[in-house]
This record gives sequence, structure tokens and C-alpha cells, in this order.
Amino acid sequence: MLHAMVDTVYTAMEKVGGQKVEVVLSETGWPWGGGPAVATVEYAKIHNNNAVRLAANPNGTPKRPGKGLETYLFAMFNENLKNEGIEQHYGLYYPDMNEVYHVDFP
Repeated sequence: MLHAMVDTVYTAMEKVGGQKVEVVLSETGWPWGGGPAVATVEYAKIHNNNAVRLAANPNGTPKRPGKGLETYLFAMFNENLKNEGIEQHYGLYYPDMNEVYHVDFP
């Protein structure tokens, strides 16, 4: 799904003359709690592992093969000082440095 989303941006940029514009996947993430039913550890783990795998893959996407994708995750740590809600639950780690879930960084 993430490949398709990135390739959609590439296609849109090409249609307006932006063939040479670099796409950066910035502040990507998935909440693991504090919000709607889809804010689960399972979905957050899947999303962030897919983002890391895409970033580490030098093969690129189907639209731009051979072109890596610069990627930034939204939060390494949960933000326990924010008001209760979804924003507190994007981190890969709790403030005490324990993992919320594992991400396979290369």
C-alpha cells in the first residue's frame, strides 16, 4: 500500500511537470492507541516495518525503480507529557526506553 501511495505522488508530480522532484516520506507513522479502533499495536507495527523496509530497499518503487526513498518516522518515543489522546501513542518506545513493538531496522 505504501508503494502505491508514493507512486501516486510521483504520477501526480509528473502530470504537472515535476519529473525531477524528489519525494521524501516525512513524519510517517501509525498510532498504536488513544484513538479509533484502527489505532492498534499490530497496525502500527505493520506500517512502520513497511516504511523502514521501503526506505532500506535500494530497488525503489514500481514507478521509480532503483530510486531509494528518504524516510522519517513520526516519533521514536511516546510523548507522555502531551494531553491524553492519539498524539501520545505514535512512539516505537515508551519513555522508559522499553519497546512498544519491534521494528526491524537494517
